[in-house]
Amino acid sequence: MDPLGTVPIFLGLTASFSPAQRSRAARQAVIVAFGVIVAFAVFGQRILDYLHISLPSLQAAGGLLLLLIALELLTGKGDEPTSTVGVNVAMVPLGTPLLAGPGAIVATMVFVQQSEGVRDWAAIALGVVTVHITLWLAMRFAGVVHRLLGDSGVLLVTRVAGLLLSAIAVQLVADAVRAFVVGTA
Repeated sequence: MDPLGTVPIFLGLTASFSPAQRSRAARQAVIVAFGVIVAFAVFGQRILDYLHISLPSLQAAGGLLLLLIALELLTGKGDEPTSTVGVNVAMVPLGTPLLAGPGAIVATMVFVQQSEGVRDWAAIALGVVTVHITLWLAMRFAGVVHRLLGDSGVLLVTRVAGLLLSAIAVQLVADAVRAFVVGTA
């Protein structure tokens, strides 16, 4: 989870939103991400075991989803009105897989599995809450960044964010493939 790195992606996905819509989207995205992270922290391993899914499989799937989103940001296809009709971008792709993506889910699951007591659980809970508050603040005040950069600046930052997001996506898939080859899946 990267609060500052989320701002250009958030601006790109909510470029046509009013300030009130953007604020609501920030709140919804953080609530969705928080819910997903908490659900996987508590039930994640059981869910994956039940579905016979390994952590690298989840990571590869998330990487491929992120790559699709990154390509939309790079090509500008996400700006077309038909691409978001009836879709709440605060839930998908913002809430998940951008905020609560495979990396955050897997990291949280690993921390929970390695926890040894109430202190560890409290530290994990505090970290999760703090990160989500920081994410909300970053997206809530993204409008200030939008006013400073203007439409052209936001377009430039969106394209750069798309490029970086595609690199993150490819890295997630590569790490998953490496885990499959090594045999940890």
